[in-house]
Amino acid sequence: MISVGIVGGTGYTGVELLRLLVRHPGVRLQAITSRTQAGVAVADLFPNLRGETSLRFTTPDESDLGVCDLVFFATPNGTAMKRAPELLNGGARVIDLAADFRLADVPTWEKWYGMVHASPDLVPQAVYGLPEVNRDAIRGARLVANPGCYPTAVQLGLLPIIEAGLGDHSRVVADAKSGVSGAGRGASVANLMAEAGESFKAYAVAGHRHLPEIRQGLARAAGAPVGLTFVPHLVPMIRGIHATLYVHGLAKEHDLQSLYEDRYQTEPFVDVLPPGQHPETRSVRGANCCRIAIHRPENGDTAVVLSVIDNLVKGAAGQAVQNMNIMFGFAESEGLELLALLP
Repeated sequence: MISVGIVGGTGYTGVELLRLLVRHPGVRLQAITSRTQAGVAVADLFPNLRGETSLRFTTPDESDLGVCDLVFFATPNGTAMKRAPELLNGGARVIDLAADFRLADVPTWEKWYGMVHASPDLVPQAVYGLPEVNRDAIRGARLVANPGCYPTAVQLGLLPIIEAGLGDHSRVVADAKSGVSGAGRGASVANLMAEAGESFKAYAVAGHRHLPEIRQGLARAAGAPVGLTFVPHLVPMIRGIHATLYVHGLAKEHDLQSLYEDRYQTEPFVDVLPPGQHPETRSVRGANCCRIAIHRPENGDTAVVLSVIDNLVKGAAGQAVQNMNIMFGFAESEGLELLALLP
């Protein structure tokens, strides 16, 4: 049994962490922090947790985070980098669900996130928490940078082709769509139902913060830079990401279906669909699963890879729990054997 704390327990990823952790047999929830909801019972704010926890929100300064074996940061970018050093020095391990430690190059991070990094010395120590790539390093990590939602869907969809050195890596395209929960729980006119409902739009076409993270992961897999065009879209649904990925210049003799099946055959949370199928976001809603299908239109030289995840589970809280399981020697699927919600 490990003692766990959550910093920032009132956002969508925070409540998703709570939903997964209250039923995890190896976890004792020690503290959940929120400056705005301090003193409020968790179950009063999130009635789905009624009967599951008696904890109340506390401020970070008043909490028992210092006695935790593991602390999750479900906070905005720029928070974990200020608090993590103290916790790590006290013996806790840390999983950050924000972006503070995802990019290895600090100047690049500062450019994209618009602030000075408070703990640049910790960046080289952080392990990028994509289990399908870094499982061994995650096992011994003190600090894990949980991947972003778009980067998870895109990297898992492209990794087999990129790792194998197939196709033209100079012009890879990721056309991705996300539900509105990806923007967080904060009030925003753009995310009101009257604004987002019955509409569909691209955004951040000039450059999205997740672009350097995806490029970093693909470059590590390829051993060289990958020319990626990444365009995110907002769709009028609550949860889910659908990434349509294009790789050109593939020889006809390359058996992509077998390539993907072999790459992911031992991965508990990646499902490669049979030929000809099209994964739906509803097939992963509420589950820690990435479903992938591979197509070759007209049997040509272009691969079209379809990758779907729940942005709050495999794209955030579920992947964080998966990383926790690896770090502390639990079965990797412990607390994550979740079926998708249909309809």
